[in-house]
Formats: sequence, structure tokens, C-alpha cells
Amino acid sequence: MKLGAPALAFTLALAGCSPPPDPAALARLEGGDVERGRSLLSHYQCGSCHVIPHVPAAAGRAAPSLAGFARRSYIAGQVPNTPPNLVRWLQDPQALLPQARMPDMGVHEADARDMAAALLAQP
Repeated sequence: MKLGAPALAFTLALAGCSPPPDPAALARLEGGDVERGRSLLSHYQCGSCHVIPHVPAAAGRAAPSLAGFARRSYIAGQVPNTPPNLVRWLQDPQALLPQARMPDMGVHEADARDMAAALLAQP
């Protein structure tokens, strides 16, 4: 039996298997600036711990790579990966996950929004 596109989409949605969101759309949703976000990821030295594609010198191995971050379901394996949660995580990781190993880097909300846009735009 061959399903049409609408029927297939409906079936996948019911099964909880919807396609991953478009990273560019998520970045726009947050109103973030991807290029500024990449610069800020460098400024806050996120690459000291993480590998982050398109961020110069971001080759750290102490924490997980952030490549393909938009395709992840969870932040730190426990917090749903939504744009608002990611912005909040970047500002104060322990507020979302008290046992988080990521330090509070003193990131301001506007910076966190741009950094989130950059992470959600990762290929």
C-alpha cells in the first residue's frame, strides 16, 4: 500500500517521528544573528571545551562536539532542545540542570540568543 504525502506526514506525526526542524528556521525564530553568534562562541571561549564547526579554534575535547546540534533532541542529554531552553541554558546551565558540568559563563540574553542561532544553524 502506497501512502500519499499528507497521509505519510500524518502517520509519522502520530508515531512521534516528525522530521527534524529546519535549523535556519529555528535560528530566525529566535531572532538571532548566526554570524554574530559564531563570533560570540569564540569570544566566550566555548571552543576550549567543545568542537564547534565554523567557529575558529573551537577544537576542545573536554565536552561533546556541538556539530549537528540542531538535530539533537536534548541539551546535555536531559533538557529538551528548544530555542528558548537553549537560550536559557547558555545563560545559566545550572538553572535547567543543577548537576550540569558546563560553567555559567555570564552570557547576556542577547548574546545567548545569537549563540543559540549559531548552534541551531550547525550542519
